[in-house]
Amino acid sequence: MDILGIVLAFAGAALAAGLAGIGSSIGVSIVGQVAAGLITEEPGKFGQTLILQALPGTQGIYGLLVAFLVIFKIGAIGTLKAVTPGQGMAILLACLPIALVGLFSAIAQGQAAAASIGLIARRPEELGKGIIYPAFVETYAVLALIASILLLQGVAL
Repeated sequence: MDILGIVLAFAGAALAAGLAGIGSSIGVSIVGQVAAGLITEEPGKFGQTLILQALPGTQGIYGLLVAFLVIFKIGAIGTLKAVTPGQGMAILLACLPIALVGLFSAIAQGQAAAASIGLIARRPEELGKGIIYPAFVETYAVLALIASILLLQGVAL
């Protein structure tokens, strides 16, 4: 069995989960820092800030989902399938949309959600509007997830 194909496929899975997870942890941290400041003054707004803090965490979930798809595709749970270097490279490249977009969109979404904390600090009844701004950033993470899934489906093993 050619090990290079397997290594490339695992590298793709690791990048998808790792980079999207890093982006999510940074994004969630950005919101958490701002939310903690608001909660110091107004503890009753914890629920509203928690919703906003959760939003940048989805990219990490998307990256993990793609990593799982790769793991199942190559048979890493059970018997490994034969993966040529070309197939491994195709799998690695298929993971890049969610890896890269997940990294950067989670950080941007954290920044947008942090700004929305300022909105609910002054006008808590506007939480719905505050969610819409970071939700627009989510659109691009979802598109990247779909691209990675479709690209993975195109790799025949």
